[in-house]
Amino acid sequence: MDLFDEQEREAGLQPLAPGAALLRGHARSRGDALVAAVHDIAAASPFRHLVTPGGHRMSVATTSCGTLGWHSDEGGYRYTARDPHTGHPWPALPELFVALARDAAERAGFPGFVPDACLINRYQPGTRLTLHQDRNERDECAPIVSVSLGIPATFLFGGLQRSDPVRRLRLVHGDVVVWGGPSRFVFHGVQPLMHAEHPLTGACRINLTFRRAG
Repeated sequence: MDLFDEQEREAGLQPLAPGAALLRGHARSRGDALVAAVHDIAAASPFRHLVTPGGHRMSVATTSCGTLGWHSDEGGYRYTARDPHTGHPWPALPELFVALARDAAERAGFPGFVPDACLINRYQPGTRLTLHQDRNERDECAPIVSVSLGIPATFLFGGLQRSDPVRRLRLVHGDVVVWGGPSRFVFHGVQPLMHAEHPLTGACRINLTFRRAG
């Protein structure tokens, strides 16, 4: 291992696979401002439990911000320019969000990333997210940047096939995972959350997932 690799590890960068990395604590110092921004976004576009194309109610509550927002119903998964629940455009991406996503992507090897969408998920204890791939984005060259806020979660990081082995990564407040390039379409998910409390979020976890959707 060369000096650069040692310095990166000390700074909290953990390689996961080609094109994928875990940045320990990368968003921790901005946690208060990030959570406050989420509250503002949810005031305009409230959290809701979407329905899958198969008719199942998602246990994760979600909202979005940016030029496009993610939506799911019996008609399928897609991005929309307006919030179907309010009829209004999605709230704008705060500059704080854009800067964080850009910085994290650059550290992980993806300079110049500018998201146009942020999917915001709220997890309560017992909530989970089954293994899936992110395939609704038009720009498949841009990475996914995922920020954890609040109580801990076990992130499932698999391979390009659903049957590939899965790594279990404990994510805590401020951790960021970035995946793109050869890892852009890895299967990933979240195990059911354990009961816990966090000073900023209470008994829940907030996940910000930045994408280049349009």
